[in-house]
Amino acid sequence: MPTILIIEDEAKMRRLLELNLGEAGFKTLSAGEAETGLKLLGSEPVDLVLTDLKLPGMSGLVFLQTAKQQNPELPIVVMTAFGSVETAVEAMKAGASDYVLKPFSLEEMRMVVRKELDHSRLQEENRSLREALGQKYSHPNIVARSAKMQEVLATVERVAPTNSTVLLGGESGVGKDLIARAIHEKSRRAAGPFVKINSTAIPENLLESELFGYEKGAFTGAATSKPGKFELADRGTLFLDEIGDVPAATQVKLLRVLQEREFERLGGTRTIKVDVRLLAATNRDLRAALEQGTFREDLYYRLNVVPIDIAPLRERKEDIPDLATLFLARFAKDSGRSLTGIASAAMQVLLGHYWPGNVRELQNVIERACALAAGPELRVDDIQLDVLRHRAGSANERFLPDGMTLDQWEDEMIREALKRAGGNKSQAARLLGLSRNALRYRLSKIGIEDGEEG
Repeated sequence: MPTILIIEDEAKMRRLLELNLGEAGFKTLSAGEAETGLKLLGSEPVDLVLTDLKLPGMSGLVFLQTAKQQNPELPIVVMTAFGSVETAVEAMKAGASDYVLKPFSLEEMRMVVRKELDHSRLQEENRSLREALGQKYSHPNIVARSAKMQEVLATVERVAPTNSTVLLGGESGVGKDLIARAIHEKSRRAAGPFVKINSTAIPENLLESELFGYEKGAFTGAATSKPGKFELADRGTLFLDEIGDVPAATQVKLLRVLQEREFERLGGTRTIKVDVRLLAATNRDLRAALEQGTFREDLYYRLNVVPIDIAPLRERKEDIPDLATLFLARFAKDSGRSLTGIASAAMQVLLGHYWPGNVRELQNVIERACALAAGPELRVDDIQLDVLRHRAGSANERFLPDGMTLDQWEDEMIREALKRAGGNKSQAARLLGLSRNALRYRLSKIGIEDGEEG
């Protein structure tokens, strides 16, 4: 039975939360001020803290910072008045797991508590993730030979059964939609709908009506009422791709749905309640968008409950042979051709490419090769890579692989030299024509520890 510590100076509210959470199957401890709450934390095991931010004596924010110093893994949900969202965001930055705006419904509070306890269990399991990677994870249509993709699938296994919001990050073409579908198919919502919407594929002025629907007469051309994606995804999963491009006005509505599970259609007055799990994806740096003021901080923290970053294909080249073979079999079947495999030299070409377009680019290259292949095996001449060609002498002529910066190219060369030298750093330095100290400096820049040996 999980134990919830409630810190609330209003006695009636405190008692109401005790009774309601007790009826929901939780053991509760309570305090009227932060100091007593800290003493209880030091004397009894607590699974989650629910605290007001405005407290007599020590503030809820100071309590949060102190409690997190003592136990960084303890989930803490803060309560704050509707007009103090900025304070709630400060609390999230200080380590709060979530926040609830007053006034709130008891049903909403129970849902938030269960979600945070689910997430806490997920984090506990993830502490043993490195050891668990000895087990091979798999999912149909997802190639995961590399350690990085095994780590992604291991996280999918743990997060899927919960209701936690997941934020998928990674470059365009890495397969975020496949990971989102895998989470849905392994969740308790697998029998419900999986609805996908790409915010960049819909004009900005239509995105809100696509997400939330509209009533008849809401705008010119609205001859009938239409449900939005949230309604269509009820009791299922909504996958919102390219979340970083959602306009500010729609971000506000998204935040409300995540907080209260309700909304109104465009042009409507009836409040619609939904039970939807949101998965979001972005190829942008949302933290940079926060600094630029184009993405709301409170929405970011609501979305970034469980982040899963998918590595680009160039960082998991072990997956390339299996991916290429998978695409070959698929396109051979679709075209009715008898294609038996990929020649070793052709595979080396694939392994040596930088893949700025990631898995999507590889799929395109294999499809083109299947269409052009003269024999039963894909050969080097069949592999046509997309390389930008510029006129000689053009100011835009590139000396680097497409999509790669000078720093990235240098980092790649250092890793390749270490690989060829079998990890011997002195030999790698000689291959690169660098002094041992110069290599040591570059290794520190890319986060590779430099032991003295080799």
